[in-house]
Amino acid sequence: MLKLKPKFDLYSDVVSDILRKEASVCRVKEYSGAVDTRILNIERDGGILYSWKGATGTTRIGKFDSNTKQNKLLYTFDKQVCVSSCSLNKEETLLAVSLAQNTRGEERLKPISKCLTLLIEIHPINNTKVLKAVDCRVKVQFLHSESDRRSVLESHLLLLTEDGYVDLYHVLLTRQEGYRMVMAYPERLSKAAERVVEDFCWLQWDGHTQRVYYLTHHVTHTQDKFLMQCVQFYPNHNCETVLEFPFELPANPFHTVNFVNLGFDHYHVERPEQELVRMKVFTNRIGSMYVCSSQHLKDKQELIYTVLLVHTGCSKTFRVSLGGDQKGTQRHPIFIPIGYHIVVYLQDYFLHLINTRQQEMLCHSLFLSGLDVDLGLQCQSANVTVLHAEEESSGSLLDLASGRIHTAELRPAFLLQILRSDTPSRCPSSKTDPQRLAALHCLLVYMGNDPNLELKIIEWLCDNVNAFESFDQIQEFILASLYRISYEKSLSLDKVLPYSSVLDKKEIPACLLEVPGVLCTTELHIEPVFKGKARSLQGFWSELQWNTEKTKYLDAIPNPRFRTSDIQADWDKLRSEKSPSSHKNHIEENTKKVLSMVDTWCLDKKLVPLFQEEDYQQRVLIGLTVDKLREHLNRHLPRLGKKKIDSLVVNYVAKLLELIRHMLESVWLKYKLGPHVLCFTQQGSPAEWSVLHFMFRILEATRGLCLPLPPGYHTLLAVFAVRCLPHHTFLQYIDHGFLQLTETFVSRLMKDLDNSDAKERLKFSILKRLPEPMDQRIYHMWDHPISSASISRDYVRTLLEKLNKNKGFAFTGRDKPGFRPEFLPLTYLAKILSDIEEQALNPFEEQENVDARFVEETALKQTLILLGFEEK
Repeated sequence: MLKLKPKFDLYSDVVSDILRKEASVCRVKEYSGAVDTRILNIERDGGILYSWKGATGTTRIGKFDSNTKQNKLLYTFDKQVCVSSCSLNKEETLLAVSLAQNTRGEERLKPISKCLTLLIEIHPINNTKVLKAVDCRVKVQFLHSESDRRSVLESHLLLLTEDGYVDLYHVLLTRQEGYRMVMAYPERLSKAAERVVEDFCWLQWDGHTQRVYYLTHHVTHTQDKFLMQCVQFYPNHNCETVLEFPFELPANPFHTVNFVNLGFDHYHVERPEQELVRMKVFTNRIGSMYVCSSQHLKDKQELIYTVLLVHTGCSKTFRVSLGGDQKGTQRHPIFIPIGYHIVVYLQDYFLHLINTRQQEMLCHSLFLSGLDVDLGLQCQSANVTVLHAEEESSGSLLDLASGRIHTAELRPAFLLQILRSDTPSRCPSSKTDPQRLAALHCLLVYMGNDPNLELKIIEWLCDNVNAFESFDQIQEFILASLYRISYEKSLSLDKVLPYSSVLDKKEIPACLLEVPGVLCTTELHIEPVFKGKARSLQGFWSELQWNTEKTKYLDAIPNPRFRTSDIQADWDKLRSEKSPSSHKNHIEENTKKVLSMVDTWCLDKKLVPLFQEEDYQQRVLIGLTVDKLREHLNRHLPRLGKKKIDSLVVNYVAKLLELIRHMLESVWLKYKLGPHVLCFTQQGSPAEWSVLHFMFRILEATRGLCLPLPPGYHTLLAVFAVRCLPHHTFLQYIDHGFLQLTETFVSRLMKDLDNSDAKERLKFSILKRLPEPMDQRIYHMWDHPISSASISRDYVRTLLEKLNKNKGFAFTGRDKPGFRPEFLPLTYLAKILSDIEEQALNPFEEQENVDARFVEETALKQTLILLGFEEK
């Protein structure tokens, strides 16, 4: 599931270098003594601090520079000591250490404290200042500002104690003899310490963002209450509480004060059975914050873990049964951030890839159990520490036992295997659909920028053309790929843009609402309170604040997500309008922007004959989609700005057309099709039948979503259909709306097909199905007596209509039932007589008593006289 890339190896990067240096000091070819090297801390710049036992039996502290891959000795103690915490300032002039005091043996009788905290000058090695000597654990951590100045004459040090308080020391430095950096007024350090946090029971340090997250505990008459707070340290080293919100935990969640991301204490290890709750906070630069926590219920043999999405104001709580057989001592999973996913991993039990961007439904997160969950770690995951930086897209894993650091990435080959496998977990298809759906979205959205990966997914679509039981994979491919181009711009787009067709189903399949092995409950969370400068800061805090406010707004309004199917009514209306209008001109301008962008992408991609003809209906739908999506985003996300929104929507629709072209090009190459497929005189091959089936599925998927197709798509589909289908089936597809007769297709068919009986009947059948303006143009392209007669009739009708217009007659006889316009001159004469008769005055109209017998005899007599049978 995960691909682990080696990033650091304590033995090859550090220990081997130490052994060479110790051998040089001892003047031996190879040093055979034990050096007992231990990682102490990892600073913001990636530098790794470590200690080892030298040849002389003393403890030394060094630094591995991750950029230069060089090791540097920082300080040597005059005896062997137990370093429980260590930190180095950015200028590498001061070293802070906490020593766990040895109280065994003879020293047990001496009144010494359990922890001694020192501040040491190391540029060069000079004075040592005792900061604290207490009977509780003390963590040390220097602040690292973003300033690149190397001549800074002050450093700032945090002391975090097990007694539940944090002090900030401002250490002034002075330069002596041109190069020596020493503390100024060291005797004033303790008095000038600033208390920044008090009464915490859990605390996490984030070195990359220079923040402290901590929990405080308040006992009321009815329950225990916990408050999560965040202190931000600014570049000028001032700090303030910028965020707070309540957090729910069980009673007495921590046996002792918990420190997270504050180095590695090899002399104080919590026993697993004493940890009721484990917590970690992750943030992302686009304004997301996650609080992950887990608690093990021993009596019920199940694990509960919660992911609180602070930026969306909701929490997801998952319950997983572990069964009766406990396979190890590990009681808590590890949380690994990978992009916008949170990997929850409990060795030998399960792996849950939680999709925090598409978290409305459980089926968009991948849950695996049993044999599928081996990460390939060479150790117990209980010994693994997760390292995370807000700027990085993935977390790193540190195995303290071996001293190795690996970068964790999702493995696309494994996700593709889930797609291709008929039964990923030996279950029925409906049981595996959630896994396929989650894997597909992860591949397309998070990893989809890889063209080779996208090509493999399209090949999978070709091999699995028929829709699955619970979702349409082509619709999911289209929407997820379109969502990918915009999801990094703003978190609020998650609730505004469509990313899955499953959400539009009238009735969502039951297999997508629940995943075997895991239960999920969603709860709304109290909105966080932003304090101090966080309300005006740019960057992460402004994004987080805007995301929480926008999410609250979008949750309160109906239908915030754009639904492409809502365009259908407007599209039908525009297609029926014959006369031009300003609105239609505006729609056409949108279409031109989209097609011009596609043209710039497709300069060297002319394999499939698309975008080579006018397609009025698709042009209208393209421009209308741009217009409606732009209107939707401007209404709900005005903060993005009109220019950015306009660029986003044009790019969005252009990407849709390019995506369909890419799908056709891929299947074109897969079946090795050539120009001969456009020839009407040859029967379609099995390969062309497969392409036709795939094109019909694309048509079905886009129609279901009311999405436009590239101009020329319907022509290409009709060409494949007339070559592959029997003629009567082809005509039925036209009558049922699956095929659309375009002028390009019909004109080519009339020219390319001969006038044999079967093909002539096909042509007549097609001509009968053409709309009136098109059939007149098509007749001019077919050399046939029927077309000549039709052209003659149209010509005479045009002349007579002109004559009628001049004489004031309206030639409307064609609209009358039973009218037969085979011989137009006779028809014209009959029309004139009919009109004259209607215009003539009826002499008997106002007479009530008329002798009908007399009228008949008179009329007959007059007729006989006119015909010459009688004389007057």
